[in-house]
Amino acid sequence: MHYVTRLDKEKYRCVSQDIVTDEVIITDERIRHIMERHPDDYERFSAYLDRIIAEPDYILEDRHPATALVLKQIEENGERFRLALRLVTGSDNPDYKNSVITFLKIREKEWNRLIKNKKMLYKAE
Repeated sequence: MHYVTRLDKEKYRCVSQDIVTDEVIITDERIRHIMERHPDDYERFSAYLDRIIAEPDYILEDRHPATALVLKQIEENGERFRLALRLVTGSDNPDYKNSVITFLKIREKEWNRLIKNKKMLYKAE
């Protein structure tokens, strides 16, 4: 288990009103998943994880409960990212932490499709 960052619980209340902790982690299993399915993305872009979570451009509804689909464009390099973040709520094991489920770089076409087809919960001003 690796610590990633702390999240702004108020910002993420659009996903669930019952967020228990602000700690965000990523497990070794999830890192392996990302590395297997999205080669090079983790190594090249994992330094952006805390920024994606802290400064999302969009938070979209995910099909899984208490899960946020977070979109962020990093201005310096123009890259766009999608991150699935599972939030811990009062009905979860109290030892759990908010967790990065997956993370990948996406193309503009996928970015636009997600914004168009998913329910928008938050948009940066």
